[in-house]
Amino acid sequence: MADKGGMDKMKGKAKEMGGKAMGDRGKQAEGKAEQAKGEAKKAMGEAKKGMGDARDRAGQSGESLKRRSG
Repeated sequence: MADKGGMDKMKGKAKEMGGKAMGDRGKQAEGKAEQAKGEAKKAMGEAKKGMGDARDRAGQSGESLKRRSG
């Protein structure tokens, strides 16, 4: 999932706009739901990246403590 929800957001926007053009409220709602799904994927990706960054920083600080005490 390299795009972190970008494709879902684009597909959802297209579906929403198509529904709007055709007067189909169901398609509009589906499109909005798909956009929300894309946003959720993006948020999860950012959270995972943040956790990985924090873990890396914690590991680096632990290594520097080992070097100072050794």
